Amino acid sequence: MSDRIAAISVDLDEILCYTQIHGLRSPPAGGSGAIYRKAVARFEHLFDEIGVKATFFVIGRDLDDGDNARTVERLYARGHEIANHSANHLYDFSRRDRATIKREIQAGAQAIQKVTGNRPLGFRAPGYTVTDTIFRELEQAGVVYDSSVFPCPLYYAAKAAAIAAIHLAGSRSHSVTDTPFVLGCPTEPYRVGLPYWRRGQGLLELPIGLTPASSGRLPFIGTSLVLAGKSASAFLARLMRATPFVNLELHGIDLADAQEDGLDFLRQHRMDLRPSWRQKRAALRAAIEVLQRASYRFVTLAEAAEEFARRT
Repeated sequence: MSDRIAAISVDLDEILCYTQIHGLRSPPAGGSGAIYRKAVARFEHLFDEIGVKATFFVIGRDLDDGDNARTVERLYARGHEIANHSANHLYDFSRRDRATIKREIQAGAQAIQKVTGNRPLGFRAPGYTVTDTIFRELEQAGVVYDSSVFPCPLYYAAKAAAIAAIHLAGSRSHSVTDTPFVLGCPTEPYRVGLPYWRRGQGLLELPIGLTPASSGRLPFIGTSLVLAGKSASAFLARLMRATPFVNLELHGIDLADAQEDGLDFLRQHRMDLRPSWRQKRAALRAAIEVLQRASYRFVTLAEAAEEFARRT
């Protein structure tokens, strides 16, 4: 059995989340549910073809919709992991008071448990932003692992610039930046200390994928892969072969299509909606197949957490 493991996760952020990022009005009816209605099935087909079980991070409020709940129930029944992405995906989650943070964690977990029958083991914070208070609440809630830390200089700079540009254009983004200390976090799995960017004896953290420092700590996530295209995404995956654990984080929008899914209104704001979903699928598959040929063993994040908990 290979010691090198890889996990693929998909954040099921609905289109409302993206209108909030860009300071836009609520999405039109035709595109409002595009992630659950269109993109999830495309991910299912991709994962079936390549023989991978993934981790889907679900927002609790989306399960109020019966069709969405049945979709998540189906994913769980087919062996995919369902993890907690908070109750309402508040972009300023990390800046809320402790009572709100606790409520968002607990309510998100309860909504998932109602659908799957089991409490989720993992958590991912909205916008990747975390604090020591969040980690304390996660531990008290019995969460087994977190997968939010993203110590990527390029992503941090791009996010800060995008928020500033939206502000200068006269709109307000709901998105917030993390503390710059996040850039000092370990890039491999670790137990958080106090503060969380140091190692300690706390909750197990599975950081989002980055290429090695020798190649610039580039983001190895869905957005970078679908924008890179098939050949360049395979190149990024080859850079990852130097790492024993690959945590490939995707978003539902990575297999959404502007034209087919009624998202033309959002296309001018998001470069990742310019390629078709078929082009994006080819890019994702090319990267994953590089890792498969490199003998990575694909597991869910919960399975990865179990292995790393034994090692630590």
